Amino acid sequence: QVQLVESGGGLVQAGGSLRLSCVASGTIFSANDMAWYRQAPGKQRELVALITRGGSTNLLTSVKGRFTISRDNAKNTVYLQMNALKPEDTAVYYCAASRGVGYDRWGQGTQVTVSS
Repeated sequence: QVQLVESGGGLVQAGGSLRLSCVASGTIFSANDMAWYRQAPGKQRELVALITRGGSTNLLTSVKGRFTISRDNAKNTVYLQMNALKPEDTAVYYCAASRGVGYDRWGQGTQVTVSS
């Protein structure tokens, strides 16, 4: 059974930083593409960042230059470093995993709240 557990969310002032972590179990982590999604109240879930099993990354345009995604296969962990946070970054952030046929494994989410 694949399990993804996020941590690192919280309340931060605008301009601050947070680092989200997602630890995976029950799967060969290095064989998965990993991603971070977010969902704000009343909005659809959106892809924030992804990192392939080969280490290639892609970021949502609005977070480029502020967010960084990385992975540590030895620790079965994917990270999302978020700097220069803005109130519009407020959302529940979800970790997701894919074996190549779409992101079909999800964590429970972690709340990020950015105050102005």
